[in-house]
Amino acid sequence: MRPSPAVVRPSPAELVRTLTAGRLPALVHVAHRPGPHHVRHVTDQEGQLLMLVPVVSDLAVALEPATGGDVAVVLDVLDLPPGAGAPSLGRAWVSGRASRLRDDAQRQATLDFADVAPTGDLLDVGTRFRLYRFEVAEARLERAGTVLRVDPGEYAAAEPDPLHPVEAQVLADLADHHGAEVTGYVRRHLGPAAPPGPVRPVRVDRYGLVVTYGRTPQRHQLRLAFPHPVRHPGELARALHPVLCRPRPVHTPD
Repeated sequence: MRPSPAVVRPSPAELVRTLTAGRLPALVHVAHRPGPHHVRHVTDQEGQLLMLVPVVSDLAVALEPATGGDVAVVLDVLDLPPGAGAPSLGRAWVSGRASRLRDDAQRQATLDFADVAPTGDLLDVGTRFRLYRFEVAEARLERAGTVLRVDPGEYAAAEPDPLHPVEAQVLADLADHHGAEVTGYVRRHLGPAAPPGPVRPVRVDRYGLVVTYGRTPQRHQLRLAFPHPVRHPGELARALHPVLCRPRPVHTPD
């Protein structure tokens, strides 16, 4: 694990997949209809959007055009940073044409939804709730005042960050139990360039840990790269080992 200005970091496609995975609140805009509407959603393994919609709702009415068929929609997901001072991942906008699922497609989508966000309301799909799916035709990432277009193929091929579901817990554990180790690690690497003030972990993803250091308002941000991208939360302890376990000095015989 090392500080570097040229480290690998999540791509725009990975950020959009992470934001739209289903763990963050979302709004959906329906073409030519008032809105937006709050919606519960997830993405399946291919990145297609599944929306769980109450039968008795304005959104259900908006998604059922008088002419039948599908309807153009845009899903809007804003990142909720895990703590004060943490940088935002941005805002994802994905669009496509939503259609209601029925019969076998509905049953399979119910299972796919439950894999990501199990909820008792899935038991009432077909009675009190409906499921809609749309394939992402366009994706955009809004970040730091800039909007980046994400190729739909790159979006579909990307994977949501495996640490995002546990990010808040990981950061809280580092702050509560390993603050001295993180501070020591950063100071050893920055040397005389390290300003006074605490070092605080503010974000973690599959590629590394982001920390801030220095005194307010002149705090700086630094990304510490993991040796390899983390594939699942079980690998995080090994990735953080260089930070949490200071190397012992080597004693040579006289």
